[in-house]
Amino acid sequence: ITPDLIVEQSKATGYRYRLLSKFIELKYGIKISENTIKAVLKRRKVRKKKIRSYNGNVRHLYDYEHLYPFTELQMDTKHILDKTSLPRDVYEYIQGSNLPVLEWNVIDAATRTRFTAYSYKLSAEYGFSFIMFVLLWLRTHNVKRHIHIQLDNGSEFCNGSKKKEEEWNEIFSMLNAHISAIPAGAKQQQALVENSHRKDDQYFFSIHPKRCSTIDSFMRKAQQWQDTWNTARPSYGICMNGLTPYEKFKRKNLFISEHIFNFPVFLMESFIKRNGSAMQWLHRYLGLNFYVKGGKYVYTTCQSSYQC
Repeated sequence: ITPDLIVEQSKATGYRYRLLSKFIELKYGIKISENTIKAVLKRRKVRKKKIRSYNGNVRHLYDYEHLYPFTELQMDTKHILDKTSLPRDVYEYIQGSNLPVLEWNVIDAATRTRFTAYSYKLSAEYGFSFIMFVLLWLRTHNVKRHIHIQLDNGSEFCNGSKKKEEEWNEIFSMLNAHISAIPAGAKQQQALVENSHRKDDQYFFSIHPKRCSTIDSFMRKAQQWQDTWNTARPSYGICMNGLTPYEKFKRKNLFISEHIFNFPVFLMESFIKRNGSAMQWLHRYLGLNFYVKGGKYVYTTCQSSYQC
């Protein structure tokens, strides 16, 4: 049974020796050495899936070895009720219990540290506010270098509009940061955050939502999962070598505050109701103006009246 299990899980997950050994132990409670897994995959001729460039060379997304923490980030939203990743009873429980249905994630390419929020709806107001809050959090904890956030073309961001992207970047430039959208159909460029979504399904959403009867209990579990990811769960990605994000961060010997790992997981609706949106912060403290068009906030350099 064990060789069949190894082959089945390798094909399903794409994992190889080290990561597959840990995955099987966590999921099934079966300890299998890396050498055993290597021998089984070699005997069964299970090849590693590789994404290559046109000339056949393997090309990584970043120069991970020299990447400075919290300067290259990937951002995405996960539709928890996508009906493709979780058991049916989990989907039904989440819907029936009125738990959040969207997860917002930013992941640091250098350390794999994650910053998370949840919501019930998808909107550019939420996308803009989440980006702004993450940037302010990083700056508050002494991240001084330029920050780049890569995202897709979803409606919660710039929806493929270069004009909107330029307008957002005009504001983010005040924090020495910018965003950029990946080309259409180039999901592989978001591999880090997409892979983290799969881990969410395997280790969090498939187990913990059914143990939560209220939104408060769900958010507590979500905070515990983010803390586990950032400080206790080893990563076997490129240049991680089984370190947790926190351990990888500490090995860099930076002047960035380690309290950066205390990021609070929050519900968008509650956060904005209590603190206002990022558009309101910018208007209140910097005098930047927005106007409402078709129910959406649009940045404008004109000194028109502010609406909310």
